[in-house]
Amino acid sequence: MSLLASLARAYDRMPELPRPSYSTEKIGFVIGLNPDGTIASVSDLRDGEGRKKTARMMQVPQGAKRTAAIVPNLLWDKTAYVLGVTAGEGRRTADEHAAFKARQTEVFGASDDEGLVAFLRFLDRWTPDQFVSPGWPEEMKDANVVFALESERLDRVYLHDRAAARQRLAQSAISAKGPQDGPVCLITGAPAPVARLHPAIKNIWGGQSSGGAIVSFNLEAFTSYGHEQGDNAQISEEAAFRYTTALNAMLAGRRNRVQVADASTVFWADASGFVAEAAEDAFGQMFNGVDEARQGDKVGQVLERVRAGIPFPEATAGLVPDLAHGVRFHVLGLAPNAARIAIRFWFEDDFGVLAENYRRYVEDLRVEPAGRDPYPPLWRYLNETAVLGKRENVQPNLAGEMMRAILTGGRYPMTLLSAVLTRIRADGEINALRVGLLRAVLRRNFNMEKEAPVALDPDNRNKGYLLGRLFALYEYAQTAALGRNVNATIKDKFYASASASPRRVFSLLERGSVNHLSKVGKQRPGQRVNLERAIGEIMGAMTPGEDPFPASLPAEDQALFGLGYYHQRNQQFVKQDSSAPGEGQP
Repeated sequence: MSLLASLARAYDRMPELPRPSYSTEKIGFVIGLNPDGTIASVSDLRDGEGRKKTARMMQVPQGAKRTAAIVPNLLWDKTAYVLGVTAGEGRRTADEHAAFKARQTEVFGASDDEGLVAFLRFLDRWTPDQFVSPGWPEEMKDANVVFALESERLDRVYLHDRAAARQRLAQSAISAKGPQDGPVCLITGAPAPVARLHPAIKNIWGGQSSGGAIVSFNLEAFTSYGHEQGDNAQISEEAAFRYTTALNAMLAGRRNRVQVADASTVFWADASGFVAEAAEDAFGQMFNGVDEARQGDKVGQVLERVRAGIPFPEATAGLVPDLAHGVRFHVLGLAPNAARIAIRFWFEDDFGVLAENYRRYVEDLRVEPAGRDPYPPLWRYLNETAVLGKRENVQPNLAGEMMRAILTGGRYPMTLLSAVLTRIRADGEINALRVGLLRAVLRRNFNMEKEAPVALDPDNRNKGYLLGRLFALYEYAQTAALGRNVNATIKDKFYASASASPRRVFSLLERGSVNHLSKVGKQRPGQRVNLERAIGEIMGAMTPGEDPFPASLPAEDQALFGLGYYHQRNQQFVKQDSSAPGEGQP
């Protein structure tokens, strides 16, 4: 099934979504009218307090898709159109307000409905200079506004909800569509009028506030056979409405959305009832992090089993067995690209396949000791690859390729390895998240399941791993001799060069360790003996006859260097923290 067809099917399973010719928009204020068109009230519909107020989501007549043209909406719009006032310079405000008045009169002028008559009388009397405090708050400027008869306002019955308004809106939509026949729709397979322009898709992180489009043809170079606009991708107006409405609803909410770097990611199950809810809840917890409030329910228990390494069919047994087979699942990653929307990744498969791939991903990232959060969300891992740890600095393609690898079980992007190594060299931070990413790439891309262990492996003979362990012991010897409050440790000074070009650095570190061990021996002889023994064991594990310190290490061995360093360093500090003074453990 195609992406757009899947979204259209999702719309059919979401009865709370707007009906055709309506859309869900952010509405800030309502103007209450008396039957004679005079203003009875101006009410703030936003929720919250102070600067944290958020507009109310409301179903209103579908908004016009604007570019540079002046195109008013019906019965609602922002204040520049409705009232002729704006917080900006307002160079076009007078024209926008005039267009709004003309359009309302054109559609509703012949109506004798009490509410619509009051609305048109208001427009005839209104002038922008009437917008003055205290009746008209400054924060109202540029907000979206709707209207209601004052007698119906408290019941939340707005003008666009009135039967007469709906009838006029439907007639206007039919007139705009023209003849109700056309070519076969690529989504429904039925003849229908083609959507010339598709409704805007909004709430894409980093995208334009006016929204963007997945399907658009705004230059002749994109067209074929003399077709114009939407005729190049023959999707009916009804199908375009269904897929964009479903997508906008998922992007506007939290339940079916996660943010993966710059990719706004939505997901949905091609099912209904409890099974669909369970699949969507499970996916959200996979990539948004552990929800402590949900750990005790069935979905939370299934995920705990999966993260513990239990295959997904067995993990669902006795809890949600229907989740393991036959639940089609979809994941879509979108990123902004000017007025268009780029598809970062698109996944469609059984949820059981996705869950098994997720289990492999968790196992790839497993390291001991783990960080404070044993199962961090994906965004925290991606932030470890970015300058200053900021989401906006994550490489765009890296996030999409990483997510694609997780969903499909394919290889991780090689840029992930270089990004982590670069950040370690730049800031010297070697934590569980970064080491987990290094281990994941080694296991899946280089088939190093044995060479990249979860915890310290004294029998591992890989040179990169051994050199990382040795470097950690040299650092520990310095700490034991000088204390932890030195201005700069050997890690701060030499980690980057030691992991890339060992021959240049390790002879210097070896000479320095002699002085450090000598000082340790004067205060704690037993600790010196144990440190020297540990260093000797690592040197003895090097391949006989080979230079223990090669001129350079390839990227995969640099990753193993980091893994060995992390394991050995934490092993040493665990020993130190658990031993009493004078016991002499390294």
